[in-house]
Formats: sequence, structure tokens, C-alpha cells
Amino acid sequence: MNPELLRGLLALGLLALGVGVYLLVNRVILYRANRKKLGLEEFQTGKPGILYFSMEGCVPCRTTQRPALEKLAGMIGDQIQIIEVDVVERPELADSWGVLSVPTTFIIDPFGRPRRVNHGVALAEKLLDQFEQVSERTLINPEVQDIVEIHATPSGMD
Repeated sequence: MNPELLRGLLALGLLALGVGVYLLVNRVILYRANRKKLGLEEFQTGKPGILYFSMEGCVPCRTTQRPALEKLAGMIGDQIQIIEVDVVERPELADSWGVLSVPTTFIIDPFGRPRRVNHGVALAEKLLDQFEQVSERTLINPEVQDIVEIHATPSGMD
């Protein structure tokens, strides 16, 4: 067999293995978070939310993630709750959610179940797309006059 072809297939196999491990780890984190109580008194059941883990010294949290969350809040208004948790102040909560790095964001459905997890910075468009996938209703923000159709997935993990 051609050595270049063999190396290419090996590299492709390693890449596929890496993606598979990443997806499996995300599933395990979501499964683990679903089996525990939220641990957040701030969360209002019946309203979807984003749980955002950060810390004071995190530059990407401050310069990219927080502005993305503010942009998302501006796009859909008060129809979402955004809860920020400082991992230094609440390390037990970060540990119970399986947070290994900041920023980390969880998309939580209206029933309080974590449905998506993002390790590292997630831009507003990605968060909106994930939010649309887990929300149960159409979001209308009259100030922006955008209509975003939401497709419900109320049961099970995605």
C-alpha cells in the first residue's frame, strides 16, 4: 500500500476518533448534569436559559462570551434567562456540572434540563441556534422585529 495513502487514512482515523471522543464526553457531561439537581436557586422553571460558567480573570469570557450573551439577550429579550456562575466563588457547582474550563455554557430547556454544552467561546448565532432547538415556542422580539421559529424537542436528550 502507498505510504502516503496509509498516513492519510491513519490521520483521518485519528481525526474521526477525536471527534467521537469529544461528542461522547459532551453526552456524558449532559447525562451527568441531567441526573443531578440544578443547584441553582436562580433558575426559573418554565423559561429556557443559559448557564454560563466564567471567572474574573478569564479574558475570552469578558471580551467574547459575555458580549455574545448580551447580543443574544438583545435578540430575544426576556424570553430567556442567562445565569452567570463564577467558578472561583462556586467551585462545587462547577464540579457538579462537569466544567473543566471557562467559558462553558449550557443551554437549559424550560423544564430545567441541560440540553447542549459548549466548551470555550460560543458566539451568539450558535447559542441562538441551540436555543431554537430546545425551546418550545416562537420567539418574537418587537424591538428587533425578528421572528425566529422554534422546534420543540421536549423529551429525552438530544
